[in-house]
Amino acid sequence: MAVSDTSSLTNRLLRFIERVGNRLPHPATLFALLALLTLLLSWVVSLMGVSVEHPGTGESIRPVNLLNRDGLHRIITMLVKNFTDFAPLGTVLVALLGIGIAEGSGLIGTALRVLVLKAPRRLLTFVVVFAGVISNTASEVGYVLLVPLGAMIFLAVGRHPIAGLAASFAGVSGGYSANLLLGTIDPLLAGISEEAARIVNPSYSVNAACNYYFMFVSTFVIAAAGTWVTERMVEPRLGRYEGSEQAVELNPLTPAERRGLRWALLAALLMTALILWGLLPANGFLRDPATGSVLKSPFMKGIVAFIFLTAAVCGVAYGIGAGVYRNDGDVIKGMARAMETLGSYIVLVFFAAQFVAYFNWTNIGLITAVKGAAWLKASGLGPVPLMLCFILVSATINLFMGSASAKWAIMAPVFIPMFMLLGFSPEMVQAAYRIGDSCTNIISPMMSYFALIIAFVQRYDKQAGLGTLIATMLPYSVIFLLGWSLLFALWLLLGLPLGPGAPLFLNP
Repeated sequence: MAVSDTSSLTNRLLRFIERVGNRLPHPATLFALLALLTLLLSWVVSLMGVSVEHPGTGESIRPVNLLNRDGLHRIITMLVKNFTDFAPLGTVLVALLGIGIAEGSGLIGTALRVLVLKAPRRLLTFVVVFAGVISNTASEVGYVLLVPLGAMIFLAVGRHPIAGLAASFAGVSGGYSANLLLGTIDPLLAGISEEAARIVNPSYSVNAACNYYFMFVSTFVIAAAGTWVTERMVEPRLGRYEGSEQAVELNPLTPAERRGLRWALLAALLMTALILWGLLPANGFLRDPATGSVLKSPFMKGIVAFIFLTAAVCGVAYGIGAGVYRNDGDVIKGMARAMETLGSYIVLVFFAAQFVAYFNWTNIGLITAVKGAAWLKASGLGPVPLMLCFILVSATINLFMGSASAKWAIMAPVFIPMFMLLGFSPEMVQAAYRIGDSCTNIISPMMSYFALIIAFVQRYDKQAGLGTLIATMLPYSVIFLLGWSLLFALWLLLGLPLGPGAPLFLNP
């Protein structure tokens, strides 16, 4: 088949996926229907008498029927808590309050112009994807800040904004586990892995940097792959942007804007100095008071608070310096405008939170994981094929369960003891899980921020829906899965350590 034929076939397939996806109900309605389907499924599966034995603890895991009196009581009493405890909700609201101040003052727009005017155009796509990957150091702020910023940057240079949004989303979410620095997810997953490993070996320890070497190299692989997909597949398919959204003007900075940037830079330096003062000394006030650790410190746990404070302080400094903010009312207006864009997202989150809670209560996810693990164990495959199969299993499960830590908390006690008994280290299993978990984030409606990304896309394409986003991101997901799996297989064949003190295999 000729290259043009292949390209045409791919485009037809993606258009078909987009049409089918866009015919689905509104995402909020879809989550409501999925919640109802989960309730019905819990009843059906419980009637079938399905059960599995936890391979680590020997506990019998049975489906929980929610269509009975106890289930009804649980649904009613937990309705509000499911919504308010949905983790991304607070992150988005708090971060956007600070970002709203920075955007309302003009700081983000001015900084964007400086970036576009100074950055080499040929490296722009790579920089956007790379920045998305790096943003994971600061938890999940990339979803809130970098994804819409990528669209604004591309629009400012005359490229399709949805291509910029897709490139940054691919880096932030598809490359979620790759990074040059340790992020909040590293100690979180390592702690879960350690607890799971101790089912087999009560003294086993998993350190937070156990996958660092592999994830460091992965950063450049993902950035390069994301650049290739954006420029060779996504942008040609999207074509020329003909929407109504206006690009940020790229005129030279005015004296007031330059003064505002100087004030904002000074504020940023002061905030950085304050943070370093709290982190660098062994007894710094932002470190864990019990252990002196930075990874498990109040700073890392409260990173969203620092994002809010830094954006707010820098935004106010710019606004005063540039003469945009003249009183406190102007600042509040900037915060209010940011909140106005989240109305539909909050409605969607309400239904999404109920569905996620119901699915977790039913044990269906855990039963599915145990069944899949039993199949892997019986396959008789060698180390590389077995780990590649596990990556595929993780990627598939990730389509139905969003949170990386919550999903690993369910999967780790099942898979890690099983693979340890086969001679695989918990660190290797965790690395394989992270590959699968990251690659399908960008096409999974169950991913916590998926609804927010749809809202960002609709800013540039009013007719866009679930299918538009999935069709746009599917090429990234496939290429990331193939490229990352190939890197992992090569890593295993070369016998390289995954991180400091992290072997591939266990000693007999």
